[in-house]
Amino acid sequence: MGTALFLLGILNTVRSADWPQFLGPDRNGSTPEGVGVPWSPEGPPRQWRVEAGMGFAGPVVAEGRAVLFHRIGDDDVLTVVDAATGRRIWEQRQATSFVDDMGSGDGPRGTPAVSGGRVFTLGADGRLSCHSLSDGQRLWSLPAREQFQADPGFFGFGCSPLVIDGRVLINIGGRPGAGLVAVEADSGRVAWKLRDDEAGYASPVPVMETLNGARTVLFFNREGLVGVQGRDGVELFNFPWRSRISASVNAASPVVSGNEVFLTASYGTGAVLLRRRGGKLETVWSGDDSLSAHFATPVLRSGFLYGFHGRQERGAELRCVDWATGKVRWRAEGVGPGSVVLSADRLVVLLESGELLVVRAEPDAYSPIARAQILGRAARAPLAIAGGTLFARDSRQWIAVRIGGGAR
Repeated sequence: MGTALFLLGILNTVRSADWPQFLGPDRNGSTPEGVGVPWSPEGPPRQWRVEAGMGFAGPVVAEGRAVLFHRIGDDDVLTVVDAATGRRIWEQRQATSFVDDMGSGDGPRGTPAVSGGRVFTLGADGRLSCHSLSDGQRLWSLPAREQFQADPGFFGFGCSPLVIDGRVLINIGGRPGAGLVAVEADSGRVAWKLRDDEAGYASPVPVMETLNGARTVLFFNREGLVGVQGRDGVELFNFPWRSRISASVNAASPVVSGNEVFLTASYGTGAVLLRRRGGKLETVWSGDDSLSAHFATPVLRSGFLYGFHGRQERGAELRCVDWATGKVRWRAEGVGPGSVVLSADRLVVLLESGELLVVRAEPDAYSPIARAQILGRAARAPLAIAGGTLFARDSRQWIAVRIGGGAR
């Protein structure tokens, strides 16, 4: 590992008008695009509405197209529409027999990734696929569950694929030695595999590492944090961090800043801020009283974290927490669980109730600016913001609404 610096700054390699993957252009839940408020009493104007099937995979947007991965009947469905009008461009179906034993729904959980004119998906049944963005042609498909002898866990496979350095990386939980896997983006051929850890539901996050010019990727699997060279699969470090009870998962992705990384989980695990010095990780602070997220990844702005604390089914609350100390600066009780995106200097919050909130991303106090009911209930999927439009879904519909104003 040497003495390489842990420079945790994600490269901006796509247009700001795109949201091509889970957690956005830079995989950190942020966009420079602003939000225009106040809205009319009816809420932000809707551009279009499209019927949607089951699942919790969020929409993505790239090259003027919006993409949704969902389930209709016995098929996983990949639907691509014109981002401005909602007009269907193409749709591909692939049979699936996945059944969620916990009764949470049988649709896909992982958000697609668009890269190099291709769309990459991982279904709840563990099938990894690649399609052409232009016409929907299936370029390759890999039965990852069977090939890597992976356990679907409590709710099926939920990792959102990461595409980096010509590789597609997934947190799959296979054995032996296939907990973390990378395949070649062009062919689906296995490039490397690593560790025996179970998967959990967090998705990998890319960072910068000066070690031989290679990009580092952070995986937060069920056992804890693992740092890997994304190109070659070389393990750089690991940090055990999980609940001691069996019925638990790590689901929120790591948040990074400078040479520090923040991990958060529910089920009594809590949160921890780590600092890397050389080849070692040291704890800056930890505890279960600051920001223990069930599954929604927090966002970071100017030294403060914003996210949901507490179990989803028990009424999570929105919080602001000091990055350096873990001190809670404010809390908004009673809003219910949801997901959050940082849009310039504002938080765009989509609650599971289908209500959209805009809140100032400031540590002094909880300051909501606007709110509107834009979806029905069960709006658990992460949202996307691209070109002044918010894309979101619930269990029945997929919508695009105008929220603002371009980059600030």
